[in-house]
Amino acid sequence: MASVPSVSYSITVRLEVPAGGKAVSQITHVVENAGGIVTALDVNTAGHETLRIDVTIATRDTEHAESIAAALEQIDAVHIHKVSDRTFLMHLGGKIEMQSKVPLRNRDELSMAYTPGVARVSLAIARNPEDVRRLTIKRNSVAVVTDGSAVLGLGNIGPQAALPVMEGKAALFKRFAGIDAWPICLDTQDTDEIVRTVQILAPAFGGINLEDISAPRCFEVEARLRDLLDIPVFHDDQHGTAICVLAALTNALRVVGKDIGAVRITMAGAGAAGTAILKLLMHAGATDMIVCDYKGAVHKGRDDLDDSLRWIAEHTNADGYTGDLRGAVKGADVFIGVSAPGILTGGDIAAMNDDAIVFALANPEPEIAPDQAREHAAVVATGRSDYPNQINNVLAFPGVFRGLLDAQADGVTQDMLLAAATALAAVVTDDELGPNYIIPSVFHADVASSVAAAVREAVTYVGGRPPTTPGAGRNAASLRS
Repeated sequence: MASVPSVSYSITVRLEVPAGGKAVSQITHVVENAGGIVTALDVNTAGHETLRIDVTIATRDTEHAESIAAALEQIDAVHIHKVSDRTFLMHLGGKIEMQSKVPLRNRDELSMAYTPGVARVSLAIARNPEDVRRLTIKRNSVAVVTDGSAVLGLGNIGPQAALPVMEGKAALFKRFAGIDAWPICLDTQDTDEIVRTVQILAPAFGGINLEDISAPRCFEVEARLRDLLDIPVFHDDQHGTAICVLAALTNALRVVGKDIGAVRITMAGAGAAGTAILKLLMHAGATDMIVCDYKGAVHKGRDDLDDSLRWIAEHTNADGYTGDLRGAVKGADVFIGVSAPGILTGGDIAAMNDDAIVFALANPEPEIAPDQAREHAAVVATGRSDYPNQINNVLAFPGVFRGLLDAQADGVTQDMLLAAATALAAVVTDDELGPNYIIPSVFHADVASSVAAAVREAVTYVGGRPPTTPGAGRNAASLRS
């Protein structure tokens, strides 16, 4: 539940009120007394006797919105015609659509766009398959694939309930990078079926964005698809998050004057996001790291290690710490949480080193309340939009895919992710950098273009024009190491 009124729970109430008197001021007064915020008041129709007005109100949650509407209905001579939830209105009929890029105004244009003219293009691609990127949507298309098993913080809600989220993802691709993305919501959570389905859909796409697939299956799905396909496969929950965290940490360390190779980092969360963050931080030079899950520190002596946890145990926690998260945080320079709400206190942050950095990224409720963390830490970041330093994956994935598509990449490597993070961090200039501005806004004009340019250069550096034969992505398997 939101603690303060939010646009996510805003409503528009259509009211009929007397044309004269104090009805309008009463409406505002009632809303404010009920804890809402009037953000707009528009006259819909006007007459000599009555006005019909639309009042837009930010509320805390659905129950709060209903209570405000009920309070408005109690005002004398005020009648409610309609109450609309603005978020649901935005989603009516879906948020994306397909549009033709070419005119179809007459028979000539139809004959070129479709039969018989299109046959010439199909035959040209059959003779030279590389032309598919030049002559079709493949050059600018990404499949956003989910099985609905780990949607946002909502859990295993299934493919249909996941569709609004995937639509939103597609809209972000278009808005921030001009990429045509298509929601693919699969009615299966069988790893073999997911892999095979994406494999046989892949010819129409220039890249695959895996989304909201639960761990540990997401690791296997990504790894197998990378081996099978000759286009980039990117799991945003892992690698998009890792890019944004590394970029933000790079700038946070600039703020406090510390080096990534010299700081001690404690992480909470050993799932998909946590593992990817860990690997990219290590690729960037981090050496002293402890990772904790709900059972405590991950170490070689634990008897419950799966393959992913075993890799973590073998590459972190050199001193063999076996205690809990609070003990691991004590004396650390950096805390990064991608786990669960409310697992740390202000006292835990106070026990960290001076000029501590806290990234409490559990959403919507972080590992520690940001205001509480700020009492003891020099830099605090969250995943929320109502606090400074929001770590948001939209800072990464549009630019990453723009660069991959432009370079006709056949895979994704850690060097490409590192290049993206470095470019994202560099968007924040020395003059702008500060404890409350370590990561740029998602609407910053230079974000996607800077990330895309860095990724294009990284793709070119590792091999020039990529191979185009099936299975060529096997050469880009370093993300598993």
